[in-house]
Amino acid sequence: MTDSSEDAGSDATAAGGAGGAGGSRADARYGDAWVYESIVGALPGVDVGSATAIGIQVLAFEAGVVLVAALYGLWTGAIVGTVAVAVAAVGSALMLSYARRVRELDAPEAYRRLLFGSNVEVVLGVLAFVATVTHLFVYDPRVAAEPLVETLLGEEPPVLATYLTLLVLWDVVYRIGTSWWAAVAAVWRALVYDFDAARGRAFARADGLNLAFAGVQLLFVPFVLDRPVLLVVLLGHVLAVAAATALSVGLTLAKGEDGIAG
Repeated sequence: MTDSSEDAGSDATAAGGAGGAGGSRADARYGDAWVYESIVGALPGVDVGSATAIGIQVLAFEAGVVLVAALYGLWTGAIVGTVAVAVAAVGSALMLSYARRVRELDAPEAYRRLLFGSNVEVVLGVLAFVATVTHLFVYDPRVAAEPLVETLLGEEPPVLATYLTLLVLWDVVYRIGTSWWAAVAAVWRALVYDFDAARGRAFARADGLNLAFAGVQLLFVPFVLDRPVLLVVLLGHVLAVAAATALSVGLTLAKGEDGIAG
């Protein structure tokens, strides 16, 4: 096992000072932040706090959902869309907080490179998005008496409504990919590094944020109760994140206690 102090050099210290709880997303350096943090932080003249950015996100998406529902009479879809907007917003808040805590804790450089610099969360998000779109537009219409897309968008989905649906869907699925990767990287961190009890508890609390986001996604369950494939995938995802989080937290805390005992 590796002592975390070996990798927590000056580069990690510089990262840890950035992106404090009250700081803006621009405080996060490229390669030391989620991709969407880096994009916003790289925009010239844009320096907004996390709460402001999430507020803009919620208002813009929810306004679009209500406008589309009013234009085309798609109020059933609007209910699902509103839940999706809420889940994405909560996911944004929790995963931004997760990233800030990792930076503040001067996490080992190799772990930060794996978590942020690899951009694996984008790959996972793309794979999940493509799989979801394929299911909704190809598989589900073949097996369901009333396809989910038809329920939400009507028999002939309007172009604008379809565009907004896919945009919100990507927003949710990308954050699910982020959650997956955070859980996997946390298990790797717990296996490889030894932390003192205080830092171990701090990392465990950070991992709890990821588990909280997985729990929030259960808000989708009422809308997929009659869609066995989506229901199994959703519940399986939440259980997988919960299992990975339990493993990372358990290993981290156990190692911290062993260090005290030693």
